[in-house]
Amino acid sequence: MLDESGLPLDLPEPARGHLAAAVAAWGDEAVASGHVAAALRAAPDSLAVRMGAYKFYLYRHRLAEAVAQAAAILEQAARRLQLPHDWRAVQPDHAAFDRIEPWPRLFLQALIGMGYGLARLGLADEAREALRKAMALDPHDRFGAARLLAVVERGGAEEEAD
Repeated sequence: MLDESGLPLDLPEPARGHLAAAVAAWGDEAVASGHVAAALRAAPDSLAVRMGAYKFYLYRHRLAEAVAQAAAILEQAARRLQLPHDWRAVQPDHAAFDRIEPWPRLFLQALIGMGYGLARLGLADEAREALRKAMALDPHDRFGAARLLAVVERGGAEEEAD
């Protein structure tokens, strides 16, 4: 089943139940985390489960785990688009990165999400590499990689107001 964006975001059972239980247990991180892990075990190839896990780990500030989920989503998008396995080898003409199509958009968003997580983990060089690749693939910068890269370049400092 495809959602309105054209991505397969159906949740197979029992992963759906585990993610619902994670939401219900949000206040108890250990319990909620166990449900997210169970959902990932139940449906490791489900894009919806991977996206849910990414959001859970990101919102919980468990950035290493969020980066791992972003990388898994990136890998799924690369497979779907028949891109090189290594995102560093992807070139602008490998997919319709200049248009708003579901899978290229997801690839870019996952790459930027990975870059964000790497930056927050203090891995600035790796973050810059991911964000620069996103900028090279999306010269119109529809997803804000350039702005995020500028923050990384400033060492995480916010831009000063005039």
